[in-house]
Amino acid sequence: MTASANIARHLAAYAASNPRQVALKIPRGRRAGRIDYLALSYAELSAEVAAQRARLAAAGLRPGDRALVMVRQGLPLLATVFALFELGALPVVIDPGMGRENFLRCVARSRPRALVGIPAARLASWLFRGSFRSVEIRLAVSGTATARLTAPGAIRPASAPEALPRAPGDPAAILFTSGSTGAPKGVRYTHGQFDAQVQLIRNAYSIEPGEIDLPLLPLFALFAPALGLTTIVPELDPSRPGRADPAKLAQAVLQENVTMSFGSPTLWGNLAVHGHRTGLSFPSLRRVLCAGAPVPPWLWESLSALLPNGRLHSPYGATEALPVATISAAEVVNETAAATRTGAGACVGHILPGNMVKIIAPVDGLIRTLADAFELAPGQIGEIIVAGPTVTLDYDGLPEATASAKIPAPDGVVFHRLGDLGYIDANGRLWFVGRKVETVYTARGPLYPAQVEPLFDSHPEIRRVALVSSGSPGRHRPCLVAEPVNPKLLPDSAECRRLTRDLRQIALSHEHTAQIKTFYFHPSFPVDVRHNAKIHRLALARWVADGATGFESDPKR
Repeated sequence: MTASANIARHLAAYAASNPRQVALKIPRGRRAGRIDYLALSYAELSAEVAAQRARLAAAGLRPGDRALVMVRQGLPLLATVFALFELGALPVVIDPGMGRENFLRCVARSRPRALVGIPAARLASWLFRGSFRSVEIRLAVSGTATARLTAPGAIRPASAPEALPRAPGDPAAILFTSGSTGAPKGVRYTHGQFDAQVQLIRNAYSIEPGEIDLPLLPLFALFAPALGLTTIVPELDPSRPGRADPAKLAQAVLQENVTMSFGSPTLWGNLAVHGHRTGLSFPSLRRVLCAGAPVPPWLWESLSALLPNGRLHSPYGATEALPVATISAAEVVNETAAATRTGAGACVGHILPGNMVKIIAPVDGLIRTLADAFELAPGQIGEIIVAGPTVTLDYDGLPEATASAKIPAPDGVVFHRLGDLGYIDANGRLWFVGRKVETVYTARGPLYPAQVEPLFDSHPEIRRVALVSSGSPGRHRPCLVAEPVNPKLLPDSAECRRLTRDLRQIALSHEHTAQIKTFYFHPSFPVDVRHNAKIHRLALARWVADGATGFESDPKR
């Protein structure tokens, strides 16, 4: 008999072999200046999963059903999702901060039969019943992150059924993209793809059971039970991660001796600034995984200085394919950072085992088979496509989007078009130059954000910049939008002109940016809802087109 691929089996197996290990710690306030946590062992977490599974089954949920999950991070999220996995049902997970219209469209498109949610979520399902018309079952979950279904010290009942056997190709979940450069789309994951992700992440970063994890993205916490980790639930609002208090996150790392953490460049940038400002370092951390957007050049060195016993890594990929490649701070600082600062793009590292990456000539329409794609030579910029065990095969209910994003190849292999542009260097490393839709096409040729923006990072008064275009298609004029460190400067046109002179001088120092003559200043860039790190350049381009004030300067004056 073939072994089951149900991803929930990992939690049950680890609970059986290490029942007393702490699985989860949820913050519930402060005591004598320390964070006070509710701690659950693996045995207790497994008991919670069994109890939630029993509730789901009693409510009428069946294998193959879809359940929209709208619960708090930590215990409610882990118990609910793993209970659904065990039952053979599919959790549907949508980012909470994507805005009401996008959220309701995602709900309607995913057609969940059940809603597992906090009171506010259940109320929303009645207020917007048109989007929730497929929902037949509403299962209440407490809005309190520490609420339990079982008593302290409980163990999984011997009568509780094991996880339903699943084949590798059986559907496991619907996870939505963040919609950073388009409408959010539901990605269909199988149990085999989740399994492959667990193995790839464990092997790529040498993660060992028993380590202590602080996942700054709630979805990443779902890997922890499969890896045998202790999860520390962070004190942050998942719908606004960029507003998290770095002092609270730093305290959690130090107090709980956290050994690994996953978070965006925005979150870890704030933590790095906080650490240097207060004189803190993080000696317990063995590894930090930073992803969601390219890691800015300054952060590689700044954060690494706070990790005396650890390494900073950046995995590259997307919701549809993760991870594809990875790079460490040591390789960036010693080998690629200088090239990034002069316009080479962002090196995202070596392609991970099992993945096949190709660079093909960009195509706007469908690519019906791999034979129709033209593969480019090393060093040439083109579309990045990937195939491998973690690459998803389709979008949920969106056949046209699936056809646009997938390229069938021989032997049943399917390549995913990441929507990114890049190239492979002479050492086999993958470089990212920008999103395809954010390329600025000028009379002198294309300009790519990741080959332009890092050049301006050295300016001490500029937090970040974004390359955008103005003008009609075919007559695009490249512009730069800058976000000052101090947004209070913005009403002062004299200050804007002073900064413009500085930025124009930087632009003139590189051949490919010399054509950038117009600069705009924005108080706070629009960013993606998941990581608060990806810049919405298309939104900034619309802001420019709607009449924003631009500045031009000849630095010789």
